[in-house]
Amino acid sequence: MNLLLAEVAQATQRLADAGVPSPRNDAEELAAFVHGVKRGALHSVKDSDFDARYWEVVGRREQREPLQHITGRAYFRYLELQVGPGVFVPRPETESVVGWAIDAVRAMDVVEPCIVDLCSGSGAIALALAQEVPRSRVHAVELSEEALVWTRKNVAGSRVDLRQGDALTAFRDLDGQVDLVISNPPYIPLTEWEYVAPEARDYDPEMALFSGEDGLDLIRGLERTAHRLLRPGGVVVIEHADTQGGQVPWIFTEERGWADAADHPDLNNRPRFATARKALP
Repeated sequence: MNLLLAEVAQATQRLADAGVPSPRNDAEELAAFVHGVKRGALHSVKDSDFDARYWEVVGRREQREPLQHITGRAYFRYLELQVGPGVFVPRPETESVVGWAIDAVRAMDVVEPCIVDLCSGSGAIALALAQEVPRSRVHAVELSEEALVWTRKNVAGSRVDLRQGDALTAFRDLDGQVDLVISNPPYIPLTEWEYVAPEARDYDPEMALFSGEDGLDLIRGLERTAHRLLRPGGVVVIEHADTQGGQVPWIFTEERGWADAADHPDLNNRPRFATARKALP
């Protein structure tokens, strides 16, 4: 074992003791970041090339600063995104939400599907859809100026139409024309603040996390936005907390113009997102 791998083993234990959920992964990612190599090439770093700055970044992660803030990058499906203070760090759970949306759009057999991403954050969802549904027309909206710094960096050079604005009132020019509306909105109840992981509670922007006493305030508003934007037969996909399974589909009722409202599990088989179809006239 070379020096770096021995240090990674010590760092893994330190991170585990600090309560970091994925200590080995993070210790290796930080080592790769500091030494400018891939994780699989850590064994190739010569002992003489060991960089003591490794222990500086391990210390930051030990204090529960998000790994992605330290490295400045987050991975989402096939994307590498720039992230940092002021923007919500995309989570692996959302990848299954996007996967379902991609399958739904492809099943529509629309030549150039129109897609809207509400509460875009880093742009992860919009960019993934633009990349994996090649002829799609993807529109995204984000309200926070701090988050938009990162969104703009990530969508630069892509065909995503990014706008700043309120998700509840955005895209009036697209009313009745959209094939799919997707969102990962804030959905944590205010009463759950103390139970949120430090990486999210202390570093993600509050407006990307919390939404009223039961966490569903913004989702209730987005239901009306989605109905306004979608064409008849169009689909909405909304991420929610695993504890909200069964609650969100009831927001998309037949009385409000919806059909086929349902909940879906993530890769851990926990309720993660709700879908509904705008009813035909």
